[in-house]
Amino acid sequence: MAAAIYAGSFDPITNGHLAIIRSGLIAFDRIIVAVLTNPAKSPLFTVEERIEMIEDEFAEDPRVEADCFDGGLLVEYARSKGVSVVLRGLRAVGDFDSELQMATMNRNLAPDVVTVFIMANDYFFVSSTLIKEVAGLGGDLTGVVPERVHHRLTTKMANRG
Repeated sequence: MAAAIYAGSFDPITNGHLAIIRSGLIAFDRIIVAVLTNPAKSPLFTVEERIEMIEDEFAEDPRVEADCFDGGLLVEYARSKGVSVVLRGLRAVGDFDSELQMATMNRNLAPDVVTVFIMANDYFFVSSTLIKEVAGLGGDLTGVVPERVHHRLTTKMANRG
């Protein structure tokens, strides 16, 4: 069974992320969405909330699993899961340099783990950082985040007050 790991902060998950996962499911039988805990960032949502949002979106698709990735090397996490493919999304040309650098380092660390890139297609302009900024300013995010995420985002921003 071919599987891939798609790692990121997903704070929150966007329609761009969903598009990459759905495209990945064309090539892979299973995708593990690994939610990163990054102490350098101060996330809006807890890891548990982010995992729950991913599980909500893929409740009807057992091929998608959400998991927590608590740091360390992504290639070691992939090996611990028995997976030899890391899935990465590309939004625009600007992403390519840093993604290629990371993929090359991962390949150097673990030649048995490969990186596959998938384009974000119509959602090339969407990032979780931009989503949070627009939400904080009261902008309409219809169509760029899933409906349930939009509701959670609106509620979270209102409670930050």
